[in-house]
Amino acid sequence: MGPDLNELLARARGDLRLGVPVVLRGATGAVLVAAAETLSSDRLREMQQMGALDMAVTDRRAETLKARPYDGDLARIVVPRDADRRWIEGVADPSEDLARPMKGPLVTRREGNAVLHRVGIALCKAARLLPAALLVPVPADYAASELLTELDAVAAGPLMSGLHALGHVVSARVPLRAAENARLHIFRPGDGTEEHYAIEIGRPDRSKPVLARLHSACFTGDVIGSLKCDCGPQLDAALAQMGDQGEGVLLYLQQEGRGIGLANKMRAYALQDQGFDTVEANHRLGFEDDERDFRLGAQMLGNLGFKSVRLLTNNPAKIAMMSACGIEVTERVPLKVGLSEHNERYLAVKAAKSGHLL
Repeated sequence: MGPDLNELLARARGDLRLGVPVVLRGATGAVLVAAAETLSSDRLREMQQMGALDMAVTDRRAETLKARPYDGDLARIVVPRDADRRWIEGVADPSEDLARPMKGPLVTRREGNAVLHRVGIALCKAARLLPAALLVPVPADYAASELLTELDAVAAGPLMSGLHALGHVVSARVPLRAAENARLHIFRPGDGTEEHYAIEIGRPDRSKPVLARLHSACFTGDVIGSLKCDCGPQLDAALAQMGDQGEGVLLYLQQEGRGIGLANKMRAYALQDQGFDTVEANHRLGFEDDERDFRLGAQMLGNLGFKSVRLLTNNPAKIAMMSACGIEVTERVPLKVGLSEHNERYLAVKAAKSGHLL
C-alpha cells in the first residue's frame, strides 16, 4: 500500500525546504519543481540542462517586477539560459529591489497551461518559503528514476486549499497567571502541518455564547515582547478578561505573520524599514494582505462543543468567517490595546487597508 496524498504533500513540503525538487504530474505532462529560495547553484544548472526553465511568481510579485501576469493570478517568467543563482534570488526575493531595481525586461509566457505552475507556487507557500517556483518539463518516468517525490497536480491543488480535519489529541490542566482554572487542548491537522491550541478557561456552558478569541501565533509579539505589533498585549488582555470573567476560550492558531511564516515576516519587516507599509511589504514578497485561514478556529470551537461566541476581535474578517462556518457571533468585544510609537503606523494601515476596527 503506497503513501496517500497527504503523506506525499508532507514529503514535498519537506523536500522543497531542503532544496530538493519534486515532480508534478498533470494532463499536459510532468515538470520538475524547485523552490527558488532553496535551490542550489548545482541544481539550477542541472535544471537548465533539461530544457527551458520557467519561474512562476504570484501576480503580486509580478506587479513589482513589471512582469505581465497573463495567467491572472501568476506570471510564468522565462528564465534566461545564462541565469545564475543571484539572478534567481533577485527575482524571487524583494530584499534588494531598491538596490537592484533593473531586473528586466522580463519575458513572460502567454501560451500554454499554468496549472502546474499554480500548484508549484502553492507548494512553496505551504512550505513557508517565498512564493516563487522553478519548473522545467521532464519525462513521465523521471520521478521514479531519480527517487523524487511525485504528486498528481489535479488532486494536490484542491487538497492544499481545502480545510483539513483537526483531531483532538489531548488536554490537560495548565494553571496560568491570568487564570488558574485553565486547560490546554492540542489539535492536530490531518495533513501533517502545525498543531493548533485551545486554552479553555473555567468550564463554559456550551449552550451559551462563550467569550472567545482567535489569536494567530506571533513569536515576536507573544514571546519576546516586540513593540512593532499589538499581538502580545492582545494575548495578555484576552486571557486577563477571560480570567476576570471566570471562563472563555482562546484559540491559538499557528499562522505566524498572517500566515506567511516567521522568516517571510522578517522579510516583510525589513521592507518596512525601507519605507513600505505592512500590506505593501506582503505584496512585494508575493503574498496577499492576509494568508490566514480562520476556518481552523471555527472547527476547533465546534470540536469543543461551542455553537456561539462573544468574539474578542477588531477584525471583521474573523466575524464573517465564524458566521460562514456555522459559529454564531452574538457580540463583537473590542480589543484595543498595545498602541505605541513603534506600531502606530502599522495599526493605522490595518485600519485603512484591512478594515480593522481600530
